[in-house]
Amino acid sequence: MSRSKPITIIGGGLAGLTLGIALRRLKIPVTIWEAGHYPRHRVCGEFISGRGQGALQRLNLLEELMGAGATLSRTARFFLGRAKSPVRCVNPPALCLSRFKMDQLLAKCFREEGGDLRENSRWQGQDAEGTVWTSGRRIQPVENGWRWFGLKIHARGVELGADLEMHASRDSYVGLCRLPGGEVNVCGLFRSRPGTHATAQAGKEWLKGNPATVLHSRLKNAQLIDESFCAVAGLPLRPHQALEQEGCRLGDALTMIPPVTGNGMSMAFESAELAREPLAAYARDELSWESARQSIARTCDKAFRRRLAWAKWLQWMMFAPALQGGLGTWALGSERLWRLLFTRTR
Repeated sequence: MSRSKPITIIGGGLAGLTLGIALRRLKIPVTIWEAGHYPRHRVCGEFISGRGQGALQRLNLLEELMGAGATLSRTARFFLGRAKSPVRCVNPPALCLSRFKMDQLLAKCFREEGGDLRENSRWQGQDAEGTVWTSGRRIQPVENGWRWFGLKIHARGVELGADLEMHASRDSYVGLCRLPGGEVNVCGLFRSRPGTHATAQAGKEWLKGNPATVLHSRLKNAQLIDESFCAVAGLPLRPHQALEQEGCRLGDALTMIPPVTGNGMSMAFESAELAREPLAAYARDELSWESARQSIARTCDKAFRRRLAWAKWLQWMMFAPALQGGLGTWALGSERLWRLLFTRTR
């Protein structure tokens, strides 16, 4: 029996580690290059909502995450300016676990499967056959006149009215979700005009929201866990199609979905599952590299095109001035609109 061709994965985030584990379980040699280290905190909603849970189950990873203490988020509530929604059911429930624990678990699992994980190492090679990009997020300094950036911190002593709360204002939205151990993940997307620079202390204050808002009341007496604070700038929110890009790209290297959907982690796991069989066929010399790459691109575009389109519209809604008033009250109170947007962005 001939030895399988190796697969090189650039980026050890959710998509990269999950794909690496899946290929190693098929006895494919895999090397993952990760510029950072494990464990560490990352800007992330830490909220797996949608088809990603099915992908994890089929890849035999769901039980691993549950065993690490993941909790289920069953209810959600939205706040938009002065408007607020009723508490609504999240069906099926979302899975919540910190990236600190999740990345550590997946890295350990990959190594146990015999994978070669190279931490603190940047890939210096070319985009050759057998190379899969799951990192290398596009930097978009300015988009439509705005600079987008994400902030995250964990907090204790936070009383929530639902397992997930989303608080939107004119230039930001911040999501709060329950984590194991009584902690709450506080993660937000912010926009500013070019030239604005934020210190870590300013970022923590932005996450707390403006005085007189529900978000501020939730966090004003909370204990912020400083070591969990992280930030990322230059976020690109315009959707990208896989067939329009060079190379084989998955996860954030393929495209980002607006964080308000809570579907980014799910898409990372889904894209890893979609890439598993074509890459295995390439590694076994049953499929050419170009055929494997095209197959992955077509499948990802088919799986994600509709939700990316709806997510773009939802992102616009979150910052539309008209929705900060009476129209927003109607939108958040509409059960039909909630169900439509929830299902279309997953």
